Amino acid sequence: MVLSDDFTGFSKKTVKFWRDLAKNNDKAWFEKNRAIYDKEVLAPSREFVIAMGSLLKGMAPQLKAEPKVNKSLFRIYRDTRFSKDKTPFKTRMGLWWWEGPGKRMACSGFYFQLEPPKVMMGVGMYCMPKELLPAYRDAVASGKYGPALVRAINQVEKAGYDLGGARYQRVPRGYAKDHPRAELLKHDGVWARIEAKIPPELHTPELPDWCLPHFQAMLPIHKWLLALTRRAAG
Repeated sequence: MVLSDDFTGFSKKTVKFWRDLAKNNDKAWFEKNRAIYDKEVLAPSREFVIAMGSLLKGMAPQLKAEPKVNKSLFRIYRDTRFSKDKTPFKTRMGLWWWEGPGKRMACSGFYFQLEPPKVMMGVGMYCMPKELLPAYRDAVASGKYGPALVRAINQVEKAGYDLGGARYQRVPRGYAKDHPRAELLKHDGVWARIEAKIPPELHTPELPDWCLPHFQAMLPIHKWLLALTRRAAG
């Protein structure tokens, strides 16, 4: 079921662009190949955002799919201010659909990444805003919301997806070190992901249909986080 007549898939040139950029990560090469980036990366990315967003809204009705850079399209330029790695460009294509009351990166959502030779799909919140962490920790520690998160994670992991988001070595102050969900209290993000070799569907209009079952399998984590952000927003 293809819901966008505009999205026809990413071309072989899309994949080649990212492979070549990884070998030539400098501004002169990028400027020379900017037209390829615009045609083979940006244009089909915008179409894919719309097509994938149409499918995702079936399970996330208030989903935001905005085919613009710094919205559903991550910018290609790296922030090198605080990094020893001064290469100017990311070597992957990142796309993002989000749902919730906050700003785009303060919400749970759905992520697609192309970084040859693999694609990656993820669902959840990579890093929560600091103002959300107290509500998250209280929810994890509670007898009502904490077990629900454990059930969601177990369901997703049993389906073959990896959990991420643990950042701290110690349980935050104010919570028992032997809490039954102590490991989750060490998270500042909760997300699931899966990597796969680039599928043939990448080059066809069927890519959204290929992605959808993966996003559906990780949906329980998104639903828990969506409820959290809505409670926190009042």
